[in-house]
Amino acid sequence: MTNRRHFLIAAGLMPLLHPAFAANRRVVVVGGGWGGLAAARHLRQLAPELDVTLVDRQPAFMSFALSNRWLVEPGAASWARHDYARIARDFGYRFVQAEVDGIDLAQRSVATKAGALPYDWLVLAPGIREDWSAWQTNDPQALAEVRRRHSGAMVSAADLPALRQRLTNFKGGDLLMTIPPAPYRCPPAPYERAMLIAWWLQKQKIPGKLVIVDPNPIMPAFRNILLDRFKAQVSYFDHAKVRSIDPLRKTVSTDIDDIRFDEALLCPPQQAADLLWQGGLIRPEEGGKPSGWAALGPTDFRSAADGRVFVIGDAAGLVSTQFGYFPKTGQVACRMGQAVARQIAAQATGQAQAPLLPESVCHVTTSVDPLESTGIDTTYKDRGDGFLVQTVKQTRNPNPNGEDAAWAEAMYRDFLLP
Repeated sequence: MTNRRHFLIAAGLMPLLHPAFAANRRVVVVGGGWGGLAAARHLRQLAPELDVTLVDRQPAFMSFALSNRWLVEPGAASWARHDYARIARDFGYRFVQAEVDGIDLAQRSVATKAGALPYDWLVLAPGIREDWSAWQTNDPQALAEVRRRHSGAMVSAADLPALRQRLTNFKGGDLLMTIPPAPYRCPPAPYERAMLIAWWLQKQKIPGKLVIVDPNPIMPAFRNILLDRFKAQVSYFDHAKVRSIDPLRKTVSTDIDDIRFDEALLCPPQQAADLLWQGGLIRPEEGGKPSGWAALGPTDFRSAADGRVFVIGDAAGLVSTQFGYFPKTGQVACRMGQAVARQIAAQATGQAQAPLLPESVCHVTTSVDPLESTGIDTTYKDRGDGFLVQTVKQTRNPNPNGEDAAWAEAMYRDFLLP
């Protein structure tokens, strides 16, 4: 028996064992984004006696941070890619690469292609899905083709290389870009991407036009540069909602006009990922219609359906009648992961943990030549009665000096590097 145990340790298989004393000590984390990785890492730090399992369909973590400039500028720093197995090994939790098929709240079990994973606490960080049905696109085969040819690459960072290649191949014509209706992942990201594409069209002297269809008010930091400085490269339709798409005719129908395109970055409305719909965890609106996002506590992120289930990251739903949703950013997800780890550790160990609320810092490139950026700091305070107060501060930076890269590296050190 001693030799077998030494073999298991040497082979790195000890995390796969579930001895009897692990009963009532199991945490399953679904989703290996910023929130899921932070939750798993901090659980190991705060309550090392817990059995922690992270599940994701992908083999590696890839980030959207700093990706917009990489799409159009050769030599720009690419995004981070880290193998989940290595991260799990470094921090001492278990990683299972598998598709998650469903959740059984009554049995406290997660069904995966690799088998069932029982849990005592469940942390759900599955991210988002795109609601193509809002554009009258429901046929699976047609939808797969639209995604392959014209995806805006906002669901998975693994889709970014294909988008970059499509932009490289674009030699002219109308390049359509749609922005999802709020709320959506990383609010300033589409505008930063649009500005960088417009700059790229101008710099490369590509005889094309970026056509932006936006159902929202334009982000103020980008108004002048998109509408004035790049007016020769940009046609902007604000408060324009896409009604349907015709991929064969390369046309989108909006409530303003039909718009034809030669190439497109199509980003339909976003919702919480499929898993939360399957689990019955979506918050209903008045009248019973599903909101599209998870129902959760605004300060503890516990699911309204089960107090031992937490929902964090971009799938989170309404938390305030004042400001609505937490920004769907990586840093917010990371802080939510840390906060949930503290709560689970407190329950498991009986030792109190200080509460933690989200915060978000964004460094957004608002001009390339000359180089300028805008810092967006978002913080929250509990008024004392469960009502959250949101404070947003925007600061123009006329001389950026790598603050965005330094921020990303600091964030990655929290959940990627032991």
